[in-house]
Amino acid sequence: MPTRVLYWFRTDLRLHDSPALKAALDLNPEVFLDCQNAVSDGLSQLNSKSRLLVVRESPLTILPKLFKAWNISHLVFEKDTDSYARRRDDEVVSKAKEVGVECIIKSGRTLWDSDDIVGINGGPTMTTTQLQKAGQKLGPPPRPIPTPTPIPAPGDLSLKHVTQGHPGPEYFNADQNQLNRSSEDSTYHSGLRGPNGDFSVPTMEELKMAASTPHRGGEKIALEILEKIINDKQFTATFSKPDTAPTAFQPASTCLLSPHMHFGSISCRKFYWVVLDVIEQWEKSGKKATEPPCSLTGQLFFRDMYFAAQAGIGTYFGQTLHNPKVRYIPWHLPSKHQPNPDDPTKSLLVKGTYNVDNKEAEEWFLRWREGRTGFPWIDAIMIQLKTEGWVHHLARHAVACFLTRGGCYIDWERGAEVFEEWLLDHEIACNAGNWQWLSCTAFFSQFMRIYSPITFPQKTDKEGNYVRHYIPQLKNFPEKYIYEPWKCPIADQRAAGCVIGKDYPKPMFDWKDRKEICIRGMKAAFEAGYHGSDVDVINGKAREILKERFGNDIEGDADTASKNEPGEQKGKAKPETRPRASQSGSVKLPVKRGQTTLDAMFVRKKVKPEDETIPPPPNPIVKRGNPDLSEIIDEIINATKAAKSRLEGDHHDIRKRQDSTSSTSTVTSTHTHTSISTFSQTTTSTELEQTETSTATSTSTVSTSTVLATVTATGTPNGVGRVSPSDPQAVMVAGWISLVYLTAMVLKLVKVVNY
Repeated sequence: MPTRVLYWFRTDLRLHDSPALKAALDLNPEVFLDCQNAVSDGLSQLNSKSRLLVVRESPLTILPKLFKAWNISHLVFEKDTDSYARRRDDEVVSKAKEVGVECIIKSGRTLWDSDDIVGINGGPTMTTTQLQKAGQKLGPPPRPIPTPTPIPAPGDLSLKHVTQGHPGPEYFNADQNQLNRSSEDSTYHSGLRGPNGDFSVPTMEELKMAASTPHRGGEKIALEILEKIINDKQFTATFSKPDTAPTAFQPASTCLLSPHMHFGSISCRKFYWVVLDVIEQWEKSGKKATEPPCSLTGQLFFRDMYFAAQAGIGTYFGQTLHNPKVRYIPWHLPSKHQPNPDDPTKSLLVKGTYNVDNKEAEEWFLRWREGRTGFPWIDAIMIQLKTEGWVHHLARHAVACFLTRGGCYIDWERGAEVFEEWLLDHEIACNAGNWQWLSCTAFFSQFMRIYSPITFPQKTDKEGNYVRHYIPQLKNFPEKYIYEPWKCPIADQRAAGCVIGKDYPKPMFDWKDRKEICIRGMKAAFEAGYHGSDVDVINGKAREILKERFGNDIEGDADTASKNEPGEQKGKAKPETRPRASQSGSVKLPVKRGQTTLDAMFVRKKVKPEDETIPPPPNPIVKRGNPDLSEIIDEIINATKAAKSRLEGDHHDIRKRQDSTSSTSTVTSTHTHTSISTFSQTTTSTELEQTETSTATSTSTVSTSTVLATVTATGTPNGVGRVSPSDPQAVMVAGWISLVYLTAMVLKLVKVVNY
């Protein structure tokens, strides 16, 4: 029997650097067959008789038919570690073995084989540091393989005795693109070989869809983009993702190679090595290059990290339920689940469905999805995403934070489904991983770092050109109000041709209020410490237990019945008595990054602190742990009032003691003396390095070592009392006032980090 190889194209739609394609050609096949999507022109250039063969039926049913009809001896394809792909491929391999077809599977989608990374790491990679350490042990990623030159002709492609299997109603019911089609998908209506009998790639007309994106695919375009990038040596060597502008368009500020990476029209190893070669030459010339994670190669490390995390966790990586690495937070609009057919003891989320636990939250979700929140920065991003299928990395961060912990308090799984539907570069691993990161349920834990929908875009686009482009209703708005159009005077709104509430929606909530509500909910959830694999989460009791303990705070609701701090318990629930599938100790609020994050390293400029949320500084007054800035200010105000009240109450006694003792004190009714205080403060701060599971603890102590004071205290209208330093009570009061005011001054001088 001659060697007849069927090569199955999936997410490797290229001819360059394809380990699986090379393995197929190394078999010296007499007939070479191709079944998937988008490299037909390249194949024809290598052999005029060869082309891409798209056979219109599910691989699970058509491949066994082709094995027999075309006398296949080998099936070759690239390895895919997505959960669905693993199940599909295992079934195909099993059916191939039944008829004596040998299967060859090669890794080529990532820099390193994700399963090898998991084995070296001892589990899923939850930081880029873990990924890089494991990669070092495996050795450098392989150098790219050159494009093959010869390729065999396809030979006889007869399907005379093969009948087409049509998809059942479950396919059309689960069609996520159904709303975007003008009518029913007709790609199956013209038989296995397509309408012209030539195994053609389906057209947009057959798919009943219209393309709105300016982005185009294919290996030739991808290689041209890469060539343009590496020709700009400075851009390649000094690229820093956090410094790129999320508001840039036409052109964008980044490479725009992510869709090509997803479809495999560019090899990640080729990208890695050509960039590394440029960096090496740049550094040899004595110039400094950017390093991971900000650099171009660092972006590939993030991608590999998510793929290895998914490979290590498996089926439940893309959901909270049963996922041991994802924190459980009782978001609004939680997912519906159904039993896993392969493991009935566990459940899988049902895509496109959710429980409506809060009507207002559902309205927020729908408005977020369609770009009608009333916050121009958020709406412009969602409109670009829907129409073009791509938005900048930091724009994705902004809308994801807004939907989850930074405004709406809605389940990250809702947002991940929208991105899955609209993103051209959607990767299951990267999409789910990024949503877990931005919702602070995994990979990242500093939930108080929140993107402002008002000040954040002003760093790179103060004029609002991005908003004006994607929301033309606002194109004539004054620059001062472009990110807060509801504040614009009505006369100016009319002059701009856009009345807020009529031509463009009002904001759907007060963002500052919602931000604080979300932070309270996140604090409570973090202290509870639940994860997706815990018993209470699996049996559905976690939400009620947490609500008993924390009140409405835990659900991100404004009508909170109790203002308890997260540490205060209420009701009958006791955290130490709840059953846990795994114990994780008490949760401390994070202070320091364990792995450097792109959003945290974005170039920050001076901003209005009231529009931002920052990690709280150590505070000698507040003893509860990690308060936010508003709590610190409240404590200062309350402490100052108390000190002032006490001083006024004791003023009469102080003056009496001054009259009866020999001292340097004087009383005058004609002069106001300047208050002077000498305050010596010793501060020690110990920050424990964040572990590789992204948890952190912080201890900070502030002690007053010396207080020496000569203070003028204003008394009654008839005079001013000058307090003697020899009076213990007066010194104590004066020292307390000094401490309060010095703390307030220090806070004013603290550099506020803007997000």
